[in-house]
Parts: sequence; structure tokens; C-alpha cells
Amino acid sequence: MPDIWKPKPGDRVVRHPRQEEIGPVRLTVTARKAQPRAFASPLILIYAFAGLITIGTLLLLLPVSSEGRGAAPFVDTLFTATSAVTVTGLVVHDTATYWTRFGQVVILGLMFVGGLGFMTIATFLLILIGHRVTLAQRLLVKESLGVDQLGGLVRLTVIIVLVAAAIQVAGFMVLFIRFSFLYSPPEAIWQAVFHAVSGFNNAGFIALKEPGGFAALRNEEAIIGTIAVLVALGSISFYVMVDVVRFRRFSLFSLNTKLVVVATSGLFLLGTLVFLASEYQNPETIGALPVEEKVAVSVFESISGRTAGFTTVDFGATRAQTNFFFTGLMFIGGASASVAGGVKVNTVAVILVALVAMFKGRTHASAFSREIPQAQIQRAMTIVAVAIAFVFLEIALLASVESGFDFGDLFFEGVSAFGTVGLSSGITPLLSGWGHAILMVAMFVGRLGPLTIGLAMAQSSGTDPYRYASERVTIG
Repeated sequence: MPDIWKPKPGDRVVRHPRQEEIGPVRLTVTARKAQPRAFASPLILIYAFAGLITIGTLLLLLPVSSEGRGAAPFVDTLFTATSAVTVTGLVVHDTATYWTRFGQVVILGLMFVGGLGFMTIATFLLILIGHRVTLAQRLLVKESLGVDQLGGLVRLTVIIVLVAAAIQVAGFMVLFIRFSFLYSPPEAIWQAVFHAVSGFNNAGFIALKEPGGFAALRNEEAIIGTIAVLVALGSISFYVMVDVVRFRRFSLFSLNTKLVVVATSGLFLLGTLVFLASEYQNPETIGALPVEEKVAVSVFESISGRTAGFTTVDFGATRAQTNFFFTGLMFIGGASASVAGGVKVNTVAVILVALVAMFKGRTHASAFSREIPQAQIQRAMTIVAVAIAFVFLEIALLASVESGFDFGDLFFEGVSAFGTVGLSSGITPLLSGWGHAILMVAMFVGRLGPLTIGLAMAQSSGTDPYRYASERVTIG
């Protein structure tokens, strides 16, 4: 029998049907947290990205955007625009041969804006032309960047855009030097610009005219290495880069940076070892290569295969265990507030820390001598649970409308779309219109879903107006 609680003046008491067992219930009314203004709604981000996809689709529909006569099919242009804005990289046509230079420029612009974020670019342009950034615009930028404070957002936006541009310019210079030995100067400039932007934004689009894409340039260490560095920098977020450059010592990093560095390093090493071990004797991938090239390819695939989708092998020829493991990597994705998709390594790291604490019998989760708030653990679990449910529904729909394809390939393609990675087993161009529609929805949800859920939960967080008496439930 629970302790008897005696009501005080001002307390609200209700009677429960099982009053004799659970005792009185106290409802303590507290002030509700003020609801955010409409301008600060996470839905604004969805509207902005949808508008950007619409603009890209209309531009790609122009006859000047595609090779041959007339305009490209509407579904193909919509799919390409969605893939570019969400920086996924899944394509229904070869980018280098199907789209003209104008069409490729459109794709390049969509990748750049979609990677850094619509509100970040828009705010930077307003600052550039001398306009004052309003409070409503600051709220949108705050949500787009996933930060908690409004102070210093304008300066932060400028720094992020300038740093991102500087990294891409540096990547362009290195790529141009090497591409100048392979192409004419104008073509070398274009290839360097396109792949520097595609690499840093983890977009995975390829404009190479060589059959097989990067597989044909597997021995070009300067090109492959530069792309790998761009992908890695784009996938760890601006905040982690600043922490690493500023402090340079792991012990001085913030908890967020420590979790990202540890989780990213672990996933990178695990991905390299799994790919190398699984494909070591596969003659259709790396089986015939020297040992040092096998290791180099495995390293590149581990870096790019989790977030970007660039590949030097045919994932239609990789072994089933390789593809299954990489679906897990693609589902996790990169770091929060980066250009990468997935549920984010921060989210998974928080859940793992909470699980370790639970197994050790601790009431609070902590890592590196810092406790993680319970509210953040709940958000992380919610994001992963919703993501798993969505992927389950997506794959079920894909399997129902594309029954002629292997389920493993559909599963791989579906997770690649949700994780906005772009790795493909080669079946995307062969899917029906319904299959393409499902993948488009998955790319859009994968790009904005985890961010929107996290922001919505952060805005609605606060003290509950009342609490019920607790009662145990049988588990396990």
C-alpha cells in the first residue's frame, strides 16, 4: 500500500477506479511553455526544400537541359532534382551523357544549396547585399543549423558558408591540377568544380565521361584521395571541425565532438575491415587487385559508402554480406548539422551510451565524465524508432510494386535513398514510376525527417502540466 498523501490547498485531486490500490493522485498544474511562432516552425524547412526541388525540376524540364530533342520526362527531372537537393546521388540517367552542360550546372547549384541548407545560403545572400536579417529569419536559420541560441547566428552563418566555400575551392584546385593531365583546360575546370562540390556536399553525383565513373580512375590517388577528404570533412559538421582545429587535444573537445570523433572513427575502421574481408577474394570487385590496392579501395568505400555514394566498384557485384553491412552504415549516416543524411552518428552514439549505462545498472547515462540529459536520450530513441518504422514501410512498398527484383537489392536501394547516400546496386534506372516515387519520398524524408523530428521535440519540450501516479508494467 503506497504512502497516503494529504491534499493541500490549491491541489487538484481526482479519483481513480483502483483508488484503493494506487492511492490518491496529485495533479500539479504548471505554466505551459509558450508555443513558438509560426515563422519558427520546422515545417518551413520542408516548404523551402520542396520549393527548391520544384525550381530544379522546372529548370531540368527545359529542352536545353537534356541531350536530344525535346524536354526530359517529368518523372526523371523530378527524381534528379530531388536527388540533387537532398544530396543523395541516385540517378535514373547517367549525369555526364544524359544532361547537357546547362543541366549539369543546374544539378551543381541544387547540390550546393541543398548541402549547406536553403536558409543558410539565403541568409548569407541577404547579408552580402546589405539587408538586415530579421528575427523570423534568424529563427529559421537556428532551426536549419540545429543550434540552441539566437545570438551570433549571423556571424556563424557567414563563417560556415565561407569555410565550406574555402574547403571546396581547395578541393577544386587539387582536382584541377590532376584533371588537367586528363582533359582539356575547360573540361578539367568543369570536372574539378563539379566533383569538389559533389564531394564536400556528399552528393555522389558524377560527371565523368569514362565508363564506370570513378572505377576507371581507381589508380588516380590524387583524385580519389581528394574526394575522400572532401567527403569526410563534409560529413563531420562545421562544429566538429572548429573544435578539432581550435583545441587539437581530445581531452579539450566538447562531448558532442568526442562522440562524433569516436563513433566516426569506429565506423570507418569497421567498414574498412568488413569490406576488405568480405570482398578480398571476390574477382568481380577487388579480388584481382594487389593487396595495397585492395586496402586503398576498402578505405575509400568505407569513407564514401556511409554518406556520399561515390564508389570505385560495382555494388551490384559485391557479396550479400557486404551490402547488408553497408545498409547499416548508410542508415547511420554522418554527424548532426553536417551535409550527410541518416539518423546521424551523434544519435546512435547517445543511444549506445544509454544502453551501456542501463546494462551497468546506472540511473543516468554519461560519457567522458559528462552526463547526457534524459530528454536527449528520448529524442535519439524517438528518431531511430521513427526511422526504422519508415524504412520498414518503404521497403514493404518497394517490394510490393517491384516484385521482379531481388529483395536484397530493393532493401539496399531503399536504405540508400533514406540515408541520402546514393550507393546503388544498379536497379534504380530499371524501377517503375511507382518505385521512383517511393525512392523520392524516402530521399526527402531521409534528408529532413530526423532534423524535423528533433527540432519539433526540442520546441515542444517542457514541464508536463500534470503527472499521474506511476504503476509498473511487466517487460520481457
